[in-house]
Amino acid sequence: MTKPYSMDLRERAMARLEAGETSYQVAAALKVAVSSVIKWAARKRRLGSAAPGKMGGHRPYLIGGAHRLFVLGEVERDPNVTLHQLTAALAERGLNVHPASVGRFLHREGRSFKKNRSAGRAAQAEAGAPARAMDPLSDPH
Repeated sequence: MTKPYSMDLRERAMARLEAGETSYQVAAALKVAVSSVIKWAARKRRLGSAAPGKMGGHRPYLIGGAHRLFVLGEVERDPNVTLHQLTAALAERGLNVHPASVGRFLHREGRSFKKNRSAGRAAQAEAGAPARAMDPLSDPH
């Protein structure tokens, strides 16, 4: 991700705007996009400063609180429930998430499942008869 423009450049742009120059003139003089100057000016009007906002950080998980308890309850009630069924149930409750998000949530909660015979899912391949020994090659010479 790119870094925001410096405060020095933003302050010079705001000073030029306050001196009466247009956004186009300021952008050309400072060699930045016109849209940047317009956004800085709007930010200064709205917040009192043209300083950049916070970048990055942690985004909280979508499945939390009551939704977390709901999903864990559904898994307890029916261990064979699919990710798509859980996703549909969450959508009915007003939370639209992707099945992969539900899978990651279950993994974080230690509730991910391996496919096995008892769950009625994929079974291990059965072993066949052992390979027989090969006859030695006879010497053609």
